Formats: sequence, structure tokens, C-alpha cells
Amino acid sequence: MTPEAHPPPVTAASGPGGPDEGQLHDLLLAEPDEALAGQALARFESVGIRTLVCHDGAEVLLQVGARRPRAVLLGAPLPVVDAARVTELIARLHPVPVLVGAGAEGAAEATAAVAAGAIAFVARPYRIEEITPLLRSGWNEGDGSAVPLKVGDIELDPAGFHVYVRGRSLQFPVREFLLLRYFMERPNKVITRRELTQALWGTEAPESNTLTVHVRRVRHKLKEEGESCCTIDAIRGMGYRLECGSSCAQGTGSQSSSPQPPRG
Repeated sequence: MTPEAHPPPVTAASGPGGPDEGQLHDLLLAEPDEALAGQALARFESVGIRTLVCHDGAEVLLQVGARRPRAVLLGAPLPVVDAARVTELIARLHPVPVLVGAGAEGAAEATAAVAAGAIAFVARPYRIEEITPLLRSGWNEGDGSAVPLKVGDIELDPAGFHVYVRGRSLQFPVREFLLLRYFMERPNKVITRRELTQALWGTEAPESNTLTVHVRRVRHKLKEEGESCCTIDAIRGMGYRLECGSSCAQGTGSQSSSPQPPRG
């Protein structure tokens, strides 16, 4: 397939003379639904993320080499070349972070893309407030936001979207990953419910027990799947605290040596 087989990609940088071939983009969005693509483009641009839109997997592969975006978001199911294959080829030819978005109809393809190396599986239609922290965590290296974290026996790589406990890889949905990261940036400190909900949901009053459910899921995954010696304790009337005692760090031994993320 040749570039002539595709219409010009949609981009907020396009002017009367057509797309600027020299324009650098933060994000390449591959979204087959043109209405959904237009909505997402407007929202990304409104928060300062320069976005280029295309509509199928073959077009992604053409544009990722030509435009060199800083990240790619694939909407699944993706026509022509599926999201998993596109993820594999990007990792091989031009490595950049890849996210994949899907609803129920694209879940299997999105799961395969994550197995192929995509850093996150996000909801489609897109929730921009969930996606922008993932994108920016790998871009703001100068302010320390992409520095790997280690607390007790837990290791978290913000840029690669990886979590390890004693060398064992754990998979977290976007919101729970961000919640664990927030705790790990403030170990052994009580964090109020208000602070957590403001940081992760942009509001001080999310729906009913939303925060409680997310904390419970993170706590369960760390304990049951990771067998971590760290705990997330509920402090009555105050909030939560990630607690990792000195014996926890000492007990990790060689198992917690920084593992390498799997490659697609």
C-alpha cells in the first residue's frame, strides 16, 4: 500500500496549503470512527497535545515514520492492519509508546496489542483525563515525573507503564496505576480522600465509593498477585497510607533487581 492510497491525515496544524510535513506531533491518533476522531482531536488540542489523526493501521505505519510522533493511540478494532500487528511493527521500526483504546467490540484486539507491547489499554470513547497523564509521564523527564519509583518491594516505571513486585510483573488498569503511583510518590504518609480524588478525578467528590473500590483493587493485586509486604492502610477519618516497613525492603533480596520490560 502506498501513501497515495490514503487521504491526507487530519491535524490541527493543517492550514490552507495542507498538512505541514515538518510539523512535530505529540500524538498520532488512529481512530476509524471519523466523528469520534474529531471529538478526540479537539479535546487533545484543548489541553495542548498536538495531535495527528489517521484512520487505519496501514496509515499509522506510514505516518509514524514520516511524522515521528512522541506517542501513538490506536483505536480497536483497527482496519487494514490490526492494533497488535501495528504495535509490533512500531516497536521494531520506530519505538514510541503505544496506547490502545477499545470498547467491548475491540477488547480482544486491544488485549493482544498490550501483549505485543502497548503500555496501556484505555476506554473508547476516550477519556482524555485518563490518557493525558500517561502521555505526559514519558515526556516530562526534566521534572522527574518519569523517574522510576521503588518503595519497599514495589517498583514502578511511569514511562513504560510497568509495575513489579519482587521481580514479578503486575498489570494495572490506567486509573489504578495512577493511584499506586500517587501513593508511591508519598510513601508512609497519610493522604486524604479529598487529595486523592482531586488528583485522579479532578474533583473532590467522585461518585459514592469510587475511590474505595479502586484502593481495594490495588491493595488486593499487591497482596494476592504480587505477595507484597507493603500495605495500603485505611486511616479512619483521614484517608490512606502506603506502608512499607524497613524489613519489607530488606526482604526483597535479589528478586527485586530491576527486571527488563518484555518486548513486543
